[in-house]
Amino acid sequence: MDIHECVSFILLNESQVLLEKRSESKETDPGLITIPGGHIEHGESQVQALFRELDEELSVVPIHYKYLCSLYHPTTELQLIHYFVVTQWKGDITAQEADDVAWYSLGSAPIGIAADGIALKEVERVGVFV
Repeated sequence: MDIHECVSFILLNESQVLLEKRSESKETDPGLITIPGGHIEHGESQVQALFRELDEELSVVPIHYKYLCSLYHPTTELQLIHYFVVTQWKGDITAQEADDVAWYSLGSAPIGIAADGIALKEVERVGVFV
């Protein structure tokens, strides 16, 4: 099975995290509440993908960000998700691809996939470090 590399961005606003409700028409994880992100394109670095995907998904540019961890997510494809914590950005957040985005308490976010839940627990474990 091929591994598809992805980036996900954990936008933090004090003790809240921004999550998306995925469209029911998405091939992977339809209708679930997840950390926003997307696939890394061929020849693209993780950081290049982070900047591109943040623009495509939320119309923002990261200012302060840091790599957190990488986790596998088996869905219709095997994904290796590289998580980044973003604590400052430029622009107004606008859902471009998801049905909706909303802020949730970091400790009780209603995450729909296991890898995202583990990543959020890691944010709580290490604290905000950006």
